[in-house]
Amino acid sequence: MATAQKIDPMAELGVPPEKLPRRVAIIMDGNGRWARQHGLKRIEGHEAGATNVREIVTQCARLHIDCLTLYTFSTENWNRPIEEIAHLMELYVRYLIKERDEIMENDVRLLQIGRRTGLPEPVLRELDETVSMSSGNSGMKLCLALNYSSRVEIVDAVRSIARRVADGAMSPEDVDEQTITDALYTSGLGDPDLLIRTAGEMRVSNFLLWQISYAELYVTDALWPDFHVNELYAALREYARRDRRFGHASSK
Repeated sequence: MATAQKIDPMAELGVPPEKLPRRVAIIMDGNGRWARQHGLKRIEGHEAGATNVREIVTQCARLHIDCLTLYTFSTENWNRPIEEIAHLMELYVRYLIKERDEIMENDVRLLQIGRRTGLPEPVLRELDETVSMSSGNSGMKLCLALNYSSRVEIVDAVRSIARRVADGAMSPEDVDEQTITDALYTSGLGDPDLLIRTAGEMRVSNFLLWQISYAELYVTDALWPDFHVNELYAALREYARRDRRFGHASSK
């Protein structure tokens, strides 16, 4: 029996490596609407969304994306019904355990940004285990924005800088953009080149406000559970066509 050949994702995508974004961030929206469209409970939409995470993470790793940041749970999400939050936290625990083999197989390094305070102990335990297990991996960094708020992140950064000034470690005049960048949760990860938002919403929802200053934005009507590889490829191809100017005159 002939062995099936794996399709080269770069050849399938049809975009030169130098045209791909190094860092991608995704606002994964639409799980609830997907569930409603299919006559299912909201948590079943979240289950479908979690299943889809594996497909997108695996494909981004195969495309040698340097860093993929996923908006998984915002601080505002604590305002959702208690039952939904409990199911989400259980889902995170199961995901962190279930995906370890896939993470290791794809040489992915798991990271988390956001406040740890407030997250249930089982989530923190499995998160720390998976982060530790994958810490030696040298492939794509998978960054979960969990219990995350960009405004809270900036507040925490300002507080840490203020403490350094108060301690005499630096003067106010020393504070510049790099100082703030280095004080953010994402220190060392670099800014996203491409921000993808699913479900057609035209807002950034308090996500990476400092970091996406010059990111290319791509919004798709696809709900997150329906955002498969073909949708990812559409976003990457559109990015490859963009003329990134960073405030300079057009090169065209």
